[in-house]
Amino acid sequence: MVEISSDVIRGYNDTMILYILLNEPSYGYEISKRIRALTEDKYIIKETTLYSAFSRMEKNGYIESYSQNAENGKKRTYYRITELGKKIYSEKCEEWNLTKEVVEKFIRGEK
Repeated sequence: MVEISSDVIRGYNDTMILYILLNEPSYGYEISKRIRALTEDKYIIKETTLYSAFSRMEKNGYIESYSQNAENGKKRTYYRITELGKKIYSEKCEEWNLTKEVVEKFIRGEK
């Protein structure tokens, strides 16, 4: 079975995370589970990759974090998308469409 190279997907981890946060805030483990489910186990984001993405995106103003008690009483860090994050998500989607268009020319052998 072919696996997705981490080099290929690296630039789109933020896009996947922002997509999940578009509708509601969430926390790390749940975001990881959703990525795995949406990709039908074709991509499993590593915990270190996920949390470094959270840190980078929060520093850049794409997401905000806040603490909230979970049902079991433990504090959990949640993340929500900002207006800037929504703008970046939209730009990354446009970038992906252009990237896909360019790469497909080489995959399909267009001359």
